[in-house]
Amino acid sequence: MELQQEAIEYVIKETGIKAASVLATATLLFKEDGTIPFIARYRKERTGNLDEVQIRDIQEKYEAYLEMEKRRTYIIEQITKLKMLTPALEKKINMASTLKELEDLYAPYKSKKKTKAQTAKELGLQPLADFILSSKADLTDEQKATFQAKAEDFEKAMAGAKDIIIETMAHDVDCKNDIRTRFWSEAKIVSSKRKKAEEVKGFEKFKDFFEFEEKISQIKMQKNTHRFMALRRGLSLKVLKVEVVLDNEVLLTIIENKYYPSSAGLANKDILEQCATKAAALYISPSMDLEVKSELKTVADDEAIKVFSQNLKNLLLQPYLGSKTVLGIDPGIRTGCKCAIVDNTGKFIVDFVIYPFGSDGQYQQSVKYINQAIEHFKVEYMAIGNGTNGRETLHFVQKECPAIQKKGVKATMINEAGASIYSASDIARKEFPDKDVTVRGAISIARRFQDPLAELVKIDPKSIGVGQYQHDVNQTKLKKSLEGVVESCVNYVGVDVNTASAPLLSYISGIGPTVAKNIVTFREKNKGFKNRSQLLEVSRFSPKVFEQSAGFLRIYDGENPLDGTFVHPESYSVIEKWCKDNKLKLQDLRDSEVVNQFSSDKTLREQLGDLTFNDIVTSLKAPAQDPRSEFKSTEFDPSLKGLGDLQTDKFYTGIVSNITNFGAFVDIGIKENGLLHVSQMADHFVENALNELSVGQEIKVRVIEVDQERGRISLSAKKLDGAHMPMSSGGTKSKKKDKRKNVPIKNNAFSGLAGLKLK
Repeated sequence: MELQQEAIEYVIKETGIKAASVLATATLLFKEDGTIPFIARYRKERTGNLDEVQIRDIQEKYEAYLEMEKRRTYIIEQITKLKMLTPALEKKINMASTLKELEDLYAPYKSKKKTKAQTAKELGLQPLADFILSSKADLTDEQKATFQAKAEDFEKAMAGAKDIIIETMAHDVDCKNDIRTRFWSEAKIVSSKRKKAEEVKGFEKFKDFFEFEEKISQIKMQKNTHRFMALRRGLSLKVLKVEVVLDNEVLLTIIENKYYPSSAGLANKDILEQCATKAAALYISPSMDLEVKSELKTVADDEAIKVFSQNLKNLLLQPYLGSKTVLGIDPGIRTGCKCAIVDNTGKFIVDFVIYPFGSDGQYQQSVKYINQAIEHFKVEYMAIGNGTNGRETLHFVQKECPAIQKKGVKATMINEAGASIYSASDIARKEFPDKDVTVRGAISIARRFQDPLAELVKIDPKSIGVGQYQHDVNQTKLKKSLEGVVESCVNYVGVDVNTASAPLLSYISGIGPTVAKNIVTFREKNKGFKNRSQLLEVSRFSPKVFEQSAGFLRIYDGENPLDGTFVHPESYSVIEKWCKDNKLKLQDLRDSEVVNQFSSDKTLREQLGDLTFNDIVTSLKAPAQDPRSEFKSTEFDPSLKGLGDLQTDKFYTGIVSNITNFGAFVDIGIKENGLLHVSQMADHFVENALNELSVGQEIKVRVIEVDQERGRISLSAKKLDGAHMPMSSGGTKSKKKDKRKNVPIKNNAFSGLAGLKLK
């Protein structure tokens, strides 16, 4: 694909990124078919160390320009077919710099039905319309007779001329731009309750909007976009009537200034006023109502998707347990608690059922089963789903498992959102065809405790339970964004090619589902990979795929120690030559003194480039390079069983389970999550909750109100005296400070790797 110079110039202007970096990045993306994770990590020298966010921005802006040009060509073709394209119009179309401008110019020609104005023009009434628009004198009898001849009578001729004028005013690009500006600065969005709203189930949820109005300039702000999403949902459910309102005098004044200002002294000003009133009422106001709602929807969608994406990233990169044997429990009452044990590699071992909430005999048998399983399989951790009866199940194992008190076995609650979706999926059926969905759920709970990223990639991100209004936003845009987040996280961490599942492998740069399945098939047939070069033997694993993916695929304890690092095979020959010249083996690079010797080689630095050389040194110093922190157990208040146990003004330990524009939901160890409103997060003003908290973060919160009837808990992170309550990191959000400058320390080891800002 040849790059378009105009598109490159457009991207430079829109992004503000240096021309050389934009050109290099566009070349890598569109001419060399590079993936964003690969370019961000392994082509820093060429891009000028752009991160994933910047690279994706260049990609999106370039593609947006191509789409705009495609639309421009289409509009010219369509108007040409109508034989209505004039040199002046074509020039305006070619000069238009935004899609809105293009659509405004195309609007008069869009209708498939013939308009009244078009009919009037065909009758030859355009001159009459022009006369009314410009003349300072009345029509002569001779002129009236001329126009009367074109219609059945003069009144019909005048009506036709008015239709032309109304359409002219309604589609005037200059007026539309002025009106658009005034709408965004002065118009209000107004909602009211529909007459039959009570017939809609759950209509009372929208009571705050039964008599509501707000300037659209306010509701468009980042922190308020969720309100428009609520309005839109109420509108779609036919609970609310929602309108965008601007004083009609504002519209008429703009049209008047363009077409019949007082200074012009036009003879037909009263006729023009009538036309302006109709143009505003019949065309401009409805058009702007739709446009503003559409634009607010886009802004709200983008903000909701941004919040969802950030939450998903934090969820995927939350602390992981690692190689430990885990007993997962999917709580249940009538059908029992399904238990599944996975070994330290995530391999399923055994499953069984316990009935701790049944008869006395079932209870004792459950105690026996759970303790025997822990002892026999050397279970180190227990992960219990946080769904119905999860808290009671945790209390049961804590009370009845001696291993928890004596042998250090840890039991903890795990967010099971999406586990049921996975259990019924094709992936789960293929993995465990002979297991019940609840058993698959228990296996998934255990595995997501070991490695959240590896397990959650098997689930549709929309089902994980983070974000807001995810079913109301643009689904195509949401899917693309969330897939980008998952891809970014997976490549950020890297995977063990000898243990990773096909769904996890499919997100690695350049691979995809088909090649991922082929990797697993080859691995099973050949008892694993011994070196990265074997990947080229996998079906459909081309040299291009190898280039894009090899650095992210790890082979631990293989034939080449570099295969277990982020070092790309394209750099192997340089490193091997250095070892040979210094009479060393590759295995010697595990020695810190040898790595220090390597890192001080100026010739090597010049040969590889500063950025690449620094990344290689970092990889050699920390081969595993997993950026995630290790799991830290959260201890909830053991006295809590339900809402009735909560005490107002008492602090509790919680985990942030979801973040929205208006606040965060916090799990404090009972079924109901509490709401920490953005106004209660800190003593200082919090503009964006995502800047203050992250999903999975441990936090101390104070209960300020409990609504037993509606099952709602209001929380605060402030002390009673107004001082801010310090937040616990929970191993997920630690803000290290440089004491000399009191600014966050930049972790160079991970800078630019995936456009992810570690918290």
